[in-house]
Amino acid sequence: MTAHATHSVIGSAGAAGIDDVDAYMQSLGQGARDAATAMRRVDTAAKNAALTAMARHLEAARAEVLAANARDLERGRANGLDAALLDRLALDEARLNGMIEGLAQVAALPDPVGEIDDLRARPSGIQVGQMRVPLGVIGIIYESRPNVTLEAASLCLKSGNACILRGGSEASESNAAIAECIRRGLEEAGLPAAAVQVVATTDRAAVGRLISMPEYVDVIIPRGGKSLIERISREASVPVIKHLDGVCHVYLEASADPEKALAIAVNAKTQRYGTCNTMETLLVDATLAASLLPRLSSAYAEHGVELRGCERTREILDDVAPASAADWEAEYLAPVLAIRVVDGIEEAMAHIERYGSRHTDAIVTENYGMARRFMAEVDSSSVIVNASTRFADGFEYGLGAEIGISTDRLHARGPVGLEGLTTRKYVVFGDGQIRS
Repeated sequence: MTAHATHSVIGSAGAAGIDDVDAYMQSLGQGARDAATAMRRVDTAAKNAALTAMARHLEAARAEVLAANARDLERGRANGLDAALLDRLALDEARLNGMIEGLAQVAALPDPVGEIDDLRARPSGIQVGQMRVPLGVIGIIYESRPNVTLEAASLCLKSGNACILRGGSEASESNAAIAECIRRGLEEAGLPAAAVQVVATTDRAAVGRLISMPEYVDVIIPRGGKSLIERISREASVPVIKHLDGVCHVYLEASADPEKALAIAVNAKTQRYGTCNTMETLLVDATLAASLLPRLSSAYAEHGVELRGCERTREILDDVAPASAADWEAEYLAPVLAIRVVDGIEEAMAHIERYGSRHTDAIVTENYGMARRFMAEVDSSSVIVNASTRFADGFEYGLGAEIGISTDRLHARGPVGLEGLTTRKYVVFGDGQIRS
C-alpha cells in the first residue's frame, strides 16, 4: 500500500488534521498521477477483480453503510437540507442493491482500453488506426449523492483512470463507509491505493486547488447544483465535463396514444423529483388538451404535484396556478410542474429551444414523421420517443453506471460512461517504411 492510501477514506480526524490544504491536494495529485501511470499496465482481469471485490465488501458492509447514511440524513435534517437534497442523500436497501448491481454490470462490460479502430492501409505501406486510451486523472466534485463515490470509482477504474473524489460534507459518513469498501477492493486486487482517493477535508479551498492543477488532473467532472457547476466552469484551469440544468420536457403530440401519454407524463415527473432527468415542463398539443389535461390533473393530484399552467391550461383546469416566465426556465427538483398548451410540433420545439437546457426532451406520438422531426431538430443530449425522460441515465442506457451527464458538444455528450472517460490516440504500424 502506498503512502497515499490514507487519503482513500474520509474521516473527521483526518479532516481536522489537514492544516496545509495546498500541500495536501498536491500530495493527492501526485499520488493520482503516479497511479494513472501504473493503471496503464493493469489488464482487464485485474480491474474486474477489483470491481468484484468492491461489490463483495459493500455487500458485507451493508449495515454499516446504511447506518452511516442514517447519521448523515439526521444531521442533514437538523441543518435544514431541503427535500430534494435529502432524497439525493438517502440510501436504502434498493439503492444499495442498485449500486452493487452497477459494479457487476461495469465488470461485465467490454473494456474499451486498447481497442484499435479504423485500421487502414496507406499508399506508403503503413497502417494507421486509433487506439482508445484512458484520460489519465479525473477529478470529480459532487454533492449529496453518496452512490456517486462508488459509481465514479468503478467507471474510472474500468476505463483505466485514476480519480480524486471530493464529496459534499452532508454525505461525509456515507462516503467514508463506501470508500472503505473501495479501498479493500483495490487492496485485494493488488491495484494502487491512490487509483481512488477521497478528499478528506471539507475546506472549500480544496475544490479551488483541485480544479487548478493541470499538472496532475486531466479533466474535472462536477455533479451537483447549478451554483457549484457554474463556479467550477468559471474558475477551472482544467477541462470540465458538465451540465448546468435539467429543464426537461415531454411533448404530447396530437397523435399520441392517450394511455401512453398519461403513463409517460406521470412517470417522467413523479418517479423521482430530485433528479436532473425529471420532467419540469409538460407541453400538450391543443387537440389533446381538453380530453387529457383533466386526467393528468387527477393523476398529479394523487402524487401531490403542484401544477402551474399557461392561460390555455387554466381555461381547462381552473384550479391551476398561473405560470410565470420564470416557471418555463425552472428546474424545480420538487413536486411542481409547469404545463403549456401548444399548437403543433413547431411551437413545442420552439419552446424547448428557448427554455430547455439541452439535457433530455421527449415526444409521445404515433406519427413516425413527427418522431423523426423531433429527434432530428431538438438539440438535446438525449431525445426520447414514447418513453419517460427518467430513462436518460447511464444505468438504463446499459453503461453499467454513469459518471454524470454532459450537455456539452465536445468529447462527451449525454450520460458519460466508460467510453466517455477515454480518448483516442493514433497508432501507426510499419515494416521499415521511410518517408521520401
